[in-house]
Amino acid sequence: MISGSQLKNAILSGSNNIAKYKKQINELNIFPVPDGDTGTNMSMTIGAAAQALQKEEDTLPASQMAKKAASSMLRGARGNSGVILSLLFRGISKGLEEKEEISGEDLVAALELGVEEAYKAVMKPTEGTILTVARVASERAREALELGSDPVQVWDAACMGAQDALEETPELLPVLKKAGVVDAGGQGLCLIFEGMLSVFRSGIVLEAGLSEEEKAQETAEFFRNVAAEFDSEITFTYCTEFVVGRDPDVQKDPLDLRLFLETIGDCVVVVDDEEIIKVHVHTESPGDALQAGLQYGQLLTVKVENMKEQHRKAAEENQVQKAAAVEEPQPQKTALERQEPTEEMGFISVAAGEGLKSLFMDLGCANVVSGGQTMNPSTEDLLEAILATPAKKVFVLPNNKNILMAAEQTVPLATDREVIVIPTRTIPQGLSAMLAFDPDADLEQNREAMLEAAGNVDTGLVTFAARDSEFGGHTIHQGDILGLKNGKLDYIEKDPVTACVRVTRSLSSKHTSFITLIYGEGVTQEQAEEAKRRLEDRLHADVEITLVDGGQPVYYFIISVE
Repeated sequence: MISGSQLKNAILSGSNNIAKYKKQINELNIFPVPDGDTGTNMSMTIGAAAQALQKEEDTLPASQMAKKAASSMLRGARGNSGVILSLLFRGISKGLEEKEEISGEDLVAALELGVEEAYKAVMKPTEGTILTVARVASERAREALELGSDPVQVWDAACMGAQDALEETPELLPVLKKAGVVDAGGQGLCLIFEGMLSVFRSGIVLEAGLSEEEKAQETAEFFRNVAAEFDSEITFTYCTEFVVGRDPDVQKDPLDLRLFLETIGDCVVVVDDEEIIKVHVHTESPGDALQAGLQYGQLLTVKVENMKEQHRKAAEENQVQKAAAVEEPQPQKTALERQEPTEEMGFISVAAGEGLKSLFMDLGCANVVSGGQTMNPSTEDLLEAILATPAKKVFVLPNNKNILMAAEQTVPLATDREVIVIPTRTIPQGLSAMLAFDPDADLEQNREAMLEAAGNVDTGLVTFAARDSEFGGHTIHQGDILGLKNGKLDYIEKDPVTACVRVTRSLSSKHTSFITLIYGEGVTQEQAEEAKRRLEDRLHADVEITLVDGGQPVYYFIISVE
């Protein structure tokens, strides 16, 4: 039987294990634009449970430990992967109600209920994701139960099932197979389950310290980004990275490749599985490294960078960042005070950038939660803003698809007022929804009008590539300027203004009446004016083009076309 204290330590161990490897999970993300990375979101979600459980006495029954963990994870859930993880544990908590200790049968039933909760929360479940990994884990646990009721053996079978399912995710999602990676959310779940197994099996809580591989990767990152304090201390000039698609007919051991690379360079990292070999090395002979890799199969990706050339720019950037850190203290989150629901209807929105926040406030939002791409607010953050809005009915505008599920979790948590989530996926959709609100109409009329308005606006985005990638038929290099139309990557450019003009023109038609260019960090007013001027020269005269200084991070331009 598994006691409450064992369950507590298991969740702590699972939290530590994913925290330890969250960077590697983030690197599995295949979409090249900056986003709220899966590893970070999942780690912060279960980390909320770990933080809460550390304050609890070990004498609590298993049901109370599970309930506390589920409640904390629900409120701390970030991003879609974090929300799915919290729902999985919420189902597990329901399955363990009134259980002092947990038997193998209890564990299986709870896990199955958790999987059911997670699947129900996703409108169109996609196989080859964290959902598949959780489902197969529960199926394997059920099979193991037929052989014996030992909960440790049951959880061991669940972990093995999860790992098997993870390895199959590229076969279910072609985009994963093309990128040569497994599903990031599924990998995170496996790490959490493995951390829990360590406690169930041997009582050992895994630590969150860096692995040797992670230390090596961080060392490599240091050389790549900082390029050392002095050129004379850089032993080798070229940072060489490549991925080899393994030839099944070649039986050579990747260890031999590592040994060879260590004779021609340093900072060697060689990671392999059945399909690929990923290599990082600093060397004076990148050609020799690539030739050695070719002995194992075809090269899928190659990147060679001159670290000495990077030195001057890296040193200058570090000095600027150090000066900024000294001169500009980090802003502290302002606590919101709970307000009694005295008004009929109110609004909260999610946005990043002072200009956008002011814009939403001017349109009637009582509170604007800081967040968006790369910084997904938690369910708790959103709930706090809802309760600080003095209205009986509070409309929530997430303005990002990765925040939508966290917003929906606030609905049952706000018990003294009604929460209505308008599923806006972009900033332009949120702005259009706010403009469609009619104070003389009732709730249902406004809901329909806001949904319709959000659906009638096209969104363009101009951002940068956060990583090298092969995506949507494009070969993308880190730092490229990317133009997206309604979430689809269409253009790769070298400067934000050109990308803005191309995206906006492609979204426009003879029926277009209004265009809003919201420019963010890294774009000057002169550049924004240039983009407007170039569009005015190319579009019909009846189009009204408006510039807004949004101040948003990540996106050079957010474009609204109506």
